[in-house]
Amino acid sequence: MSDDARFGLGRTVKLPGPLRLDGGAMLAPVEIAYETYGTLAPDGGNAILVCHALTGDQHVASEHPRTGKPGWWSRVVGPDKPIDTNRFFVICANVLGSCMGSSGPASIDPETSAPYAMAFPVITIRDMVRAQAMLLDHLGIGRLFAVVGGSMGGMQALSWTATYPERVASAVVIASTARHSAQNIAFHEVGRQAVMADPRWSNGDYYASGEGPSAGLAVARMAAHITYLSEAGLTEKFGRKLQGRDAKTFGFDADFQVESYLRYQGISFTDRFDANSYLYITRAMDYFDLAEEHGGLLANAFRHSGTRFCVVSFDTDWLYPTSESRAVVRALNAAAAAASFVELSSPFGHDAFLLENAELARVIDGFLRAGESR
Repeated sequence: MSDDARFGLGRTVKLPGPLRLDGGAMLAPVEIAYETYGTLAPDGGNAILVCHALTGDQHVASEHPRTGKPGWWSRVVGPDKPIDTNRFFVICANVLGSCMGSSGPASIDPETSAPYAMAFPVITIRDMVRAQAMLLDHLGIGRLFAVVGGSMGGMQALSWTATYPERVASAVVIASTARHSAQNIAFHEVGRQAVMADPRWSNGDYYASGEGPSAGLAVARMAAHITYLSEAGLTEKFGRKLQGRDAKTFGFDADFQVESYLRYQGISFTDRFDANSYLYITRAMDYFDLAEEHGGLLANAFRHSGTRFCVVSFDTDWLYPTSESRAVVRALNAAAAAASFVELSSPFGHDAFLLENAELARVIDGFLRAGESR
């Protein structure tokens, strides 16, 4: 953590609620873990909400307490970086349903004094946004200078502009979509079934045992991780190179480097993420369909919006391809919303938004500076 006390302040707040969820349930209390960076301006006009992706968390630019690794977007958020904490007050909250301090299946159900497990109500992206709005109310922030997010974070950014248009001046939506496709849902279902097929899942009631379905969760992570990469990137990095040997073993050990890489990704993931949270968050993403929430027409989500939009895609992203971003831009244009769009080139597929990318940095920085000059 920075020596500057303003940088990377982590907190957890318990809000009384209740929070009415899209599924009809009422959640109370609502716990939200979050971090802030920078200093809030006297008029509150410099606040930026950064929304994280599926397996992300609130540690956007500070050391992760479990892994010891730098924040997941420390390349973008920080002093003199594109989201400059010398100029902006940045908030990043762990989403509802997750496992890094916000209310989720591992939280204690006040009615039973035991973890909710699968009794936790099913949530949506819009429910996550409503919880974030409760946090901003608690912090005294009425209107955001910007909401920024990639992947599932981009879904939250879009949902923010549709749910609270009067509270968002600008939105940056990166490598995202306005609805989950059948292919997206299919990949998530493979992962969920891997978790639930693990005998240690125990219908979600594994917290007391201390041994969760790590094998199933690792397989789910391996399958998902493939979708975050590109064929070109995998070929360039691994090809068909063998892992620590000169010849094939003619067995089922990890002969190939790519196999070893995926196994490592799967196993390391289980050290920091809860399996039930994985089920809940992937289901929330599958339910996401912004057009469906607004009469079946995506443009309706942005009618009369005063928000400025910046939409970014990557040419090798096959999880949320450029066609999905273009569909958002067409809806924004139909709604006469202020929108800019750019497709960036990268060999790294969907994960490109998390990696070093000078062009993405310039796009974000330029868009935010243009908003400051308005």
